[in-house]
Amino acid sequence: MAPTLATAFSRRWWMAVTAVIENLLFSAVLLGWGSLLIMLKSEGFYSYLCTGAVNGSNLNVSNTSSSKESQAEEQLEMNGWQICKDQDEMLNLAFTVGSFLLSAITLPMGIIMDKYGPRKLRLLGSACFAFSCLLIAYGASDPNNLSILIFFALAMNGFGGMCMTFTSLTLPNMFGDLRSTFIALMIGSYASSAVTFPGIKVIYDLGIAFITILLVWAGCACLVFLNCFVNWPLEPFPGPEDMDFTVKIKFSWLGFDHKITGKQFYRQVTTVGRRLSVGNSMKQQQQMPQDLASQEANKLCLSTVDLEVKCKAAEDTQSFMKSIISPIFLLSLITMCVTQLRLIFYMGAMNTILESLTEGDLPTVSVYTSIFGVLQLLCLVTSPVIGYVMDWRLKDCEDESEKCVKREPGQPRRPDKQIQKIVNATRAFIFTNLLLVGFGITCIIPNLPLQILSFILHTIVRGFIHSAVGGLYAAVNPSSWPWWDPWKETPSG
Repeated sequence: MAPTLATAFSRRWWMAVTAVIENLLFSAVLLGWGSLLIMLKSEGFYSYLCTGAVNGSNLNVSNTSSSKESQAEEQLEMNGWQICKDQDEMLNLAFTVGSFLLSAITLPMGIIMDKYGPRKLRLLGSACFAFSCLLIAYGASDPNNLSILIFFALAMNGFGGMCMTFTSLTLPNMFGDLRSTFIALMIGSYASSAVTFPGIKVIYDLGIAFITILLVWAGCACLVFLNCFVNWPLEPFPGPEDMDFTVKIKFSWLGFDHKITGKQFYRQVTTVGRRLSVGNSMKQQQQMPQDLASQEANKLCLSTVDLEVKCKAAEDTQSFMKSIISPIFLLSLITMCVTQLRLIFYMGAMNTILESLTEGDLPTVSVYTSIFGVLQLLCLVTSPVIGYVMDWRLKDCEDESEKCVKREPGQPRRPDKQIQKIVNATRAFIFTNLLLVGFGITCIIPNLPLQILSFILHTIVRGFIHSAVGGLYAAVNPSSWPWWDPWKETPSG
């Protein structure tokens, strides 16, 4: 049976720690494609394309001895399997399919999670990831006939990883004003998951069988499934401004007609007390007071809407469709798409770039690939920095619920919290784009040692861009929209 929100709140630290570990091992592991590519070539995936290419080319070359010798020199082997450019192109195509799902599936996934909550989606994602590992292991048992399975495996790997990444981003809602910091930590662990395949490659180089590694990995994914089944609630995690998790008692005798938050409960019960106090004082001389326990609940409090205390007239926020066609959303969307395309293209073409810079020195390429993988752990260190920027001075700002409170004479008004969020998000967004420009400059300079700086900037940008853009969206857009009517305007009261 799924736990309640109150139970999940009491386990929030366990869930946060395990979510970081699970993101590291299972979320966007395809970002470490360079190391996986080497292992797949060592296991003979699509190696038969090299044999076909060699046979076809031998038919067209001249019979001179020099051409035969040059053709023989071009034959490269890895772990007893032939490797060639045709093999690289086919495997990179499979990577393109998997990495496409890492980004393209986010919109339908968000709609599904808003409707059904993160629990079911996380269970599905962990199951898909485990099945993808089994598919790769099965394909490695007979690569000459089962290499096609790598397409399905990487597609399910990308889908399952994004499910776990997306659902973990709801956990920071339970940490109040530190939400942006925890979101950045989750994104940092997601970006650092590129270190997983380089780590697996180290184990693979020690002599552990590739199939054995994948079977153990699939078993670990089953543990993720079990952890989610035990600890994750069915309900979505509401934001800190929408829910006070410290209120755990049901007040059904007040006749509330739907769920209420802790802050709403305090305001509404205070209003009920005032109404009862005023009503009793007015009726005290006209009739005997009646026992409140004998009154029907719906007469005492018809609904939370009837009791809601409003400091000012409710303002309508723009609808979902109006928000997505706004200039700030469209410009940030274009920036995000170009950035993602640039970052993923660099990861997919990194081995080819390194081979051109090293003139085909495969051991040097392997060393730089390992360096790139180790540097992915920087995301765990740098991502909380952007989260700290997003949370800058939020505790010193005035919340919506505090605007109604009368200030002492001469007491200055504190900064508005919503404005501070927008300012922080803008600073983070600008800083991230400056780093992106620096990465674009360094990666086009044909200097091998300089590529280490490109690796560092690439890692930092991947950790920053999601937090910066996500924080910007959260600051300028309402926290929820009616998914059934995207044109309907949502009241902010």
